[in-house]
Amino acid sequence: MGTKANRDIFKQLLNGETISSSNNQAYRLLEESFATKKMLLRLNNTDDPSEIRSILSEITNSEIDKSTTVFTPIHINYGKNTKIGKNVFINFDCTFLDLGGITIEDNVLIAPRVNIISEGHPISGQNRQSLVPGAVRIKKNAWIGTAATILSGVTIGENSIVAAGAVVTKNVLANTIVGGVPAKVIKAIT
Repeated sequence: MGTKANRDIFKQLLNGETISSSNNQAYRLLEESFATKKMLLRLNNTDDPSEIRSILSEITNSEIDKSTTVFTPIHINYGKNTKIGKNVFINFDCTFLDLGGITIEDNVLIAPRVNIISEGHPISGQNRQSLVPGAVRIKKNAWIGTAATILSGVTIGENSIVAAGAVVTKNVLANTIVGGVPAKVIKAIT
């Protein structure tokens, strides 16, 4: 398998390993981000739903089902660590930072200006330039409200609702509505 320094930096991120700014592959993060940005320019400048799905499939390196709708613009820093299910709706101006992995299951609704962030930085100022990944999973039939932010390492439970403007820092149980900053349980869905 090789030493940690020689393993693929993107596999390290998906494994949840912190990446030091001195990692000998750190340059690849910027290279891939700019390659994705180039594809996003095409994606965000078309109004053809088929072309949007096709380019997004190229960005994510996975098939985007024809039942999924994406309104552009969308902003993604890598793409290959994003998986999008069937019958998903992603509204305008969403941002996905997916180095730590983002999974959006079937029948999820994502409102405008939602941020899904699967990476962050250490609290310690000495290591602040390091990258700390944490996979985000949005389970089936969840609804993420306008301008909500889902932070790294969070799972949104099946059938749950994240209220508009919420900042979700902890897992959300299935069949639950959360809201606020930081998000707290508002009520159970019956």
